[in-house]
Amino acid sequence: MTRTASADGALRLDALGDERPGRFAKSVPAITGTVGEWLAAAPRLSSLATPVLTLDRAALVANAERMAGWCAAHGVELAPHGKTTMAPALWELQLRTGARGVTVATGWQAAVAVEFGVRWIQLANALVDPRALRELAVARDADPGLEVVSWADSVETVAAMEAGVGDPVRPLTVLVELGAPGGRTGARSVAEAERVAAAVVASPVLRLGGVGGYEGALAHDPEPGSLARVRAYLDDLAELHRRVRPGYETEEVVVTAGGSAYFDQVAAALAGLADDRTRVVLRSGAYLVHDDGFYRGISPLTREEGEPFRSAMHAWARVVSTPEPGLALLDAGKRDVPFDEGLPEPQLLADDLGEPARPLAGTVTAVNDQHAFLRTDSPVRVGQVVRLGLSHPCTAFDKWRWIPLLDGSAGTDDPDPRVADLVRTFF
Repeated sequence: MTRTASADGALRLDALGDERPGRFAKSVPAITGTVGEWLAAAPRLSSLATPVLTLDRAALVANAERMAGWCAAHGVELAPHGKTTMAPALWELQLRTGARGVTVATGWQAAVAVEFGVRWIQLANALVDPRALRELAVARDADPGLEVVSWADSVETVAAMEAGVGDPVRPLTVLVELGAPGGRTGARSVAEAERVAAAVVASPVLRLGGVGGYEGALAHDPEPGSLARVRAYLDDLAELHRRVRPGYETEEVVVTAGGSAYFDQVAAALAGLADDRTRVVLRSGAYLVHDDGFYRGISPLTREEGEPFRSAMHAWARVVSTPEPGLALLDAGKRDVPFDEGLPEPQLLADDLGEPARPLAGTVTAVNDQHAFLRTDSPVRVGQVVRLGLSHPCTAFDKWRWIPLLDGSAGTDDPDPRVADLVRTFF
């Protein structure tokens, strides 16, 4: 696959239509031909099998455009975290709506981004695996238009990167990561981060290009105390930028923070650092798909006036047992739906996929590997299907290799929408 992309953000996705999911693609009927051939037959929701995860194209586009407009209005740029979906087709939507590039977390994720033609890749982690470092160095040297930046949070990390990257034609751009006590990775103080920056500057194969960090590791709700911790951390990140600024070695400097929970706080604290050389870059990734759980409750756009993000993902599960009054077992479990940030939310009930749906009141109280326990006072029958709202896109997508993209919000606008695409993930 060629490693080029057009100026408008288009990636090289043509080969995906030629892939053959085969007989065992989860929840997609046996496809003997290519994805393109299957889509040409105009499949619909009713063509699928349960359990199945589906995406709503209109909601995805609305979320992408909403975030792009928000960033423009607040003076920040966006390099969304691609690890959320690991779906190049969805990365392309984000790039077409204004994202400057894609963020990843590991060497193999970066390799996927390179292969599909992403031009600016941020590895928001310390890349110290020597094989991955050399692979990325070779890719950068072969393509002058490709930029890959990585993070470092200690002098030891800098030494490992130096040893692993070899002797590249272009030094690898490094951002110094600031953390906080009790957080995840990152230097634990501004002074410690300054020492890391000095080590990068001293390296002949690395170059200092900015600072970054992740405020989401410090809080998990929008309460005042949590917001105060986040803001104090962001103030420290701004101070680190000011202290190491004289040592920057790149034409463009990046100051980056911002998951999908506190990006408003990031913009408020850091947008003022932007200038002719400095770019303030958010890394929010979950906003594109959003959810009916954790992010619905914590997203800044839920708290602000105006249009909130919309959940673009749902699962459909079939009732396989009603062993006692008020209990129904569904055919979706931990291998199909996320459960780390809340259990699925029952929303609609239909006689089958593609049939008219009606609201369903109830609660999913537990999930096993292949079952969900639905408690409801509503009458449900074996064979009926339940649409589930989900929480946490990151741990929904990693369970699926092919995800049907629907032209419509199934169960409401059109009970049996067309499958517009099969979104391929790379986990």
